[in-house]
Amino acid sequence: MNQHMSDKEMVNDILNSCKSSLTTYASAISETANQELRQTLQQIRNSDEQFQYQLFQLAAQKGYYKPAASASSQQMQEVKSQLS
Repeated sequence: MNQHMSDKEMVNDILNSCKSSLTTYASAISETANQELRQTLQQIRNSDEQFQYQLFQLAAQKGYYKPAASASSQQMQEVKSQLS
């Protein structure tokens, strides 16, 4: 039995962890009154977002990650109108 994760499994695991961390940062930022702490958390979040996007691009290039199909212009307009 192979107990090692494949490159694809590792990349997808890291992407999922990043997604979870970004959600946690968003909550912490919105609940932080201390401006210095808020800015620090925003910097960490921004750095993590950049890392996540770079890893996503690599995963997509290698075929490790298949993003959802793109929404049509009509679908995007429907969502925009619902949110307005």
